[in-house]
Amino acid sequence: MREPYQIIQSPLITEKGSGLGETVNQVVFKVRSDANKIEVKKAIETLFKVKVLKVRTIRYLGKMRRVGKSMGQLPAWKKAYVTLREGDKIDFFGGA
Repeated sequence: MREPYQIIQSPLITEKGSGLGETVNQVVFKVRSDANKIEVKKAIETLFKVKVLKVRTIRYLGKMRRVGKSMGQLPAWKKAYVTLREGDKIDFFGGA
């Protein structure tokens, strides 16, 4: 089993993600491409001391990019939507 800091790469702070946090108590994270839902759930519960009810994951393939004549591809990545128990909250900004 990998360490929780290896599985969770970063939170995804977007307008859509903020709306989900306010309405359905979900948080969005960028995770390792080879991490499964069980690993993501354990990592979130360990790092943030919250209870996770459900994890949904989405794989994104890397986009093709062009610089001059040469073509390249951005790396593939994975996003996880984590549903938290009612009353639990993850605050990334430490505000009131």
